Amino acid sequence: MAALLALTTGSASSFATGMTSLAQATTYTRLEEAPLDTAPFSAGSGVVVHPVASRVVHAWPGGPPVAELPSLQLGNPTWVPVVETTPGWIRVLLPSRPNRATGWISGDRGDLQIARTPYLITVETSARRLTVFESGRTAGQWTVAVGAPKTPTPLGRTFLLASLLPSGKDAGDLVMPTGAHSATLDSYGGGPGTVAFHGWPDTSVFGKAVSHGCVRVPDDALHTLSRVPLGTLVIITR
Repeated sequence: MAALLALTTGSASSFATGMTSLAQATTYTRLEEAPLDTAPFSAGSGVVVHPVASRVVHAWPGGPPVAELPSLQLGNPTWVPVVETTPGWIRVLLPSRPNRATGWISGDRGDLQIARTPYLITVETSARRLTVFESGRTAGQWTVAVGAPKTPTPLGRTFLLASLLPSGKDAGDLVMPTGAHSATLDSYGGGPGTVAFHGWPDTSVFGKAVSHGCVRVPDDALHTLSRVPLGTLVIITR
């Protein structure tokens, strides 16, 4: 399996809901005007939102539009974590480059679903350790493989973007892309360099820094991750 996800489900424009001149906030796009996350290692509140219909993303509350957040990502419903609020506005993490891109969307609940996930995922790259927390308690901890020195797993907070299982495959082939991208590879295997959690057939890689940026995990870790809601924060540290 390619170390960085080869996302072959279409281009960025295929995720638009209707014609628009705004860029789509997907894993395929770069949003230069999007403000960066100012608290990249905060565990947040667990609040996640799903735009039932596309939402315009602004650089600041009431500021200029920078993108449109579609209701679907990679065939999955778009769920993104809330990192800040102000009356009438919600700041969310985005799945686009650059890493830690954020944007503000209207807090109008007319076509916005709001939920709270009890989960938090952490990856400690130096320790090669993945931990899944549920309601503040450790639900599982595993030794994993992370990015090699020349293709490191990017640090900061991101989120579970989608859950992809190729047709006819078993659960061991599940790929869970995040909202982060390789800082050293613009693309890999035909995809946009999206960092993902996925399994690996050779267990000798666990505990090593050998991937192209993805986090390779044991099968039981992948099974646990498969139960974690989309939009859940992933915090990657040294």
